[in-house]
Amino acid sequence: MNINKVARQITNFAKQFNWLSVKGVIHNFGDNLYRYNLFENLFRNSQRYIHYYNNQVYKMAPIENEPVAKKPKLDDESLDIMKRLVKERKEAGETVLDVKFNKKRVQMLSKEQEVSEDSDGIVYWMNRDQRIQDNWALLFAQRLALKNKMSLHVAFCLLPSYMEYTYRHYNFMLKGLEEIEKECQTRGIEFHLLYGEPSEVLPSFIEKHHIGGLVTDFCPLRLAKKQLKEVKKSIPKHVPMCQVDAHNIVPIWEASDKQEYGARTIRRKITDQLPTFLTKFPHVTKHKYQSKHKAESIDWSAAEKFIDVDRTVGPVDWCTPGTTGGLTNLNEFCLKRLRKFNTSRNDPNVKAISMMSPWLHFGQVSAQRCILEAKRYNKQMSEAVANFIEETVVRRELSDNYCFYQENYDNINGAYDWARNTLNDHKKDKRTHIYSREQFAEAKTHDDLWNSAQIQLVTEGKLHGFMRMYWAKKVLEWSRSPEEALEIALYLNDHYALDGNDPNGFVGVMWSICGIHDQGWAEREVFGKIRFMNYAGCKRKFKINEYISRYGGKCHKYTPPSK
Repeated sequence: MNINKVARQITNFAKQFNWLSVKGVIHNFGDNLYRYNLFENLFRNSQRYIHYYNNQVYKMAPIENEPVAKKPKLDDESLDIMKRLVKERKEAGETVLDVKFNKKRVQMLSKEQEVSEDSDGIVYWMNRDQRIQDNWALLFAQRLALKNKMSLHVAFCLLPSYMEYTYRHYNFMLKGLEEIEKECQTRGIEFHLLYGEPSEVLPSFIEKHHIGGLVTDFCPLRLAKKQLKEVKKSIPKHVPMCQVDAHNIVPIWEASDKQEYGARTIRRKITDQLPTFLTKFPHVTKHKYQSKHKAESIDWSAAEKFIDVDRTVGPVDWCTPGTTGGLTNLNEFCLKRLRKFNTSRNDPNVKAISMMSPWLHFGQVSAQRCILEAKRYNKQMSEAVANFIEETVVRRELSDNYCFYQENYDNINGAYDWARNTLNDHKKDKRTHIYSREQFAEAKTHDDLWNSAQIQLVTEGKLHGFMRMYWAKKVLEWSRSPEEALEIALYLNDHYALDGNDPNGFVGVMWSICGIHDQGWAEREVFGKIRFMNYAGCKRKFKINEYISRYGGKCHKYTPPSK
């Protein structure tokens, strides 16, 4: 590699304020640049550009007249996102038939591809993407229904328990589904809440309602793939079945056909296809073909009684469940916090992040809608928008890629060889502290910063991204083994976080403990070559006392767990 040539590339991109390209060069040549101490964080300050010469990094003075992110102008359209989006969707297409639907979003799962003429309707089996508008799976189902002049149904299969969901998760989900039912009623779409395993309840539903085609959304997790396979086997063979990736902007099967090593290997595969897939959504119109089989009225209090989960973990009050609440939060982020995203997103004391992960996890808001909204402010804050795209598109879709192609996405067998070997080499290293799962859950460690992060997780149902890294790495440092650390960190994250039980959560913990999508670092006790984080590093990064005082974490006297 010609290091001087790469450095000139970086400088030229930086002079043009092309920060996404700067990051691309850094990631493409990451290993070599790290050897020369050319670190990515030097490029995150939009007030400076970097010049590399003779293996030295020089910070130049601020560029004269460099644009500074300004507060966006407030007008009626900016403030009322719901009203504006109705208008925008109708301008894109009054119905889904008014637009050219990109069929690369769709995968046929059955041999049968034609909808029977004597059928009454099409059903969208809603699973991961729990919304009406901005949903390519529902739009495709409505397209089929309109083309075949049939009714449209949406069916959601409610299970008494799911992964590590608690009452906190179910409450958020059920409130969102209740909003969906009301919206379906205004659009001539029949919404059905079915109780039980999809493979047990969907076949009888299909026969009873004379369904001619089944459309579902995409999820890369093992349980979802298992359910999909079982439903495919159980429904009548004459009913065509397809899957639409309504969660990722670039469909998982179009982005890559293999497990990608890291962001630098998938970035271009995604960004090159964004012009094709990052399109405006048409309107989910009022459906004109009504069903002979009406949906039964849903008793939402009965649905809540049906679930059998840990009810001690209750709802949180900072976020309103449902699409309306999620879009309102998205709009507030774009208007108030996006301008601080580039410089302050790693500071847990600053309100600079989107906080969209709960709504994205439940599919109540589309990631594609998040990007379309952020891009409205590209002229005023291009660097912040570029970094938001990096996190919301590239990193999120990389997580889906990992979970889809890696069966062991939640255990040490899913780690790279170098990481698995180094963790095993240091498995017997002496730990300064060892805590049980209960001590971690109750925030009873000797570290007030870690305890504050755990308190935030338990009380707010969400951890700041930077703190989640520190939090998980300390679980590795204070557990008997990497395997136990993974088990504890995933349990705590999935049990308390509204955005848990998600590819992003699995990859976040695997990155912290097993070095997924990362590289080897200087070797040390316990961690081996896994990237290390410590209390002193956090002190240099942000005002930890402010964070600790907000959540009240205390330094507890160390008590070894009973064996």
